[in-house]
Order: sequence, then structure tokens, then C-alpha cells
Amino acid sequence: MVRLDQAGAAGAPPRKEHPVTVPPDAYGYDQGGGTEPTRSVDAGRLWTGGLATAVVAALVAVVGVLIARGLLDVPVLAPTGEGALGDASTWQLAGLAAVAALLATGLLHLLLLSTPRPGQFFGWIMTLATVAAALAPFLTDADLDVKVATAAIYLAIGVAIGSLLSGVARSAMRPRR
Repeated sequence: MVRLDQAGAAGAPPRKEHPVTVPPDAYGYDQGGGTEPTRSVDAGRLWTGGLATAVVAALVAVVGVLIARGLLDVPVLAPTGEGALGDASTWQLAGLAAVAALLATGLLHLLLLSTPRPGQFFGWIMTLATVAAALAPFLTDADLDVKVATAAIYLAIGVAIGSLLSGVARSAMRPRR
């Protein structure tokens, strides 16, 4: 007796199967349309990388202000009389950059756990958020040199956060056991 799953309908010749292996993408999802992850997220590694990214983002903000105020003599975030580091606004920017990195880590964690192709979504979200932040200074009444310098600092912070967290995401993925 011939089983139906081997021969199809009774009397029909057996079907040849052509197995196709589709490698999972960098984030552990099957590119063949499946939504079940083949990998899991190492949350400790993800958040440790997120904390390191927060430190880098804060330092990018401080270095950006130093370059703008100290080298280019552009009064970013404070009046010129405040020196190369500016005033408390510099440290507020550094703190906000660190908070932005931690929020981006949380978003990335959520995307890794729930979204097919999380890398693409994270990339788009980070790119659009960075562009929006870089355009915001141009909506103020500040001088053009201040607007450009502030936009450049915001752009550098966004690029640092997006690129570092993308690498962190890849390293935080583990094969599902």
C-alpha cells in the first residue's frame, strides 16, 4: 500500500522535492518568509553594549562642543564667554545623548524580540530620528554658523548611536537551543 504523502494521489507518480536552504539573516530570521526566530537575544550583552554606546554618545557630544567652541569659535549651546566647554548646557547635551542611546537600546531590544527584519526597521528609525534631530537647529533664530555646528554635533551623535547599536545587535544574537 502506498502512503498518500509519498505518492500524492493514489496512482500518481511520487513528487520530487527540491529542498531549498535559505540562510537566516544577520538577526536570526528566516529570509524565506518565516517569522520564527532561529536565534535568541542575549539581553545582558545587548544592554552592556547599550551602556557602552551611551558613554560614547555622551563623549561625542562633548568632543563636538569642544571642536565647535574651541577650534571653530562657534558659540554652540552657550555664550562665547563660557570657554571651550561652554556651561551646564554642554553636560545636559551629553546626558541627553546618553539617554538617547539607552532609549535606542530599548527600542532595538523590542524590535529584536518582536519584529521580522529588526535590523531594517532599526536602521530606518535611527536614520529618520537622526535627520530630524539634525534639521531641528535650522528651525531656530540662531546664526547660521551655530545652526550648522549644532546640526553636525547631532548628526555625529546619531551616527554613533546607530552604527554602534547595529553591531551590538549582531553580537547579542545567539543560536536558539
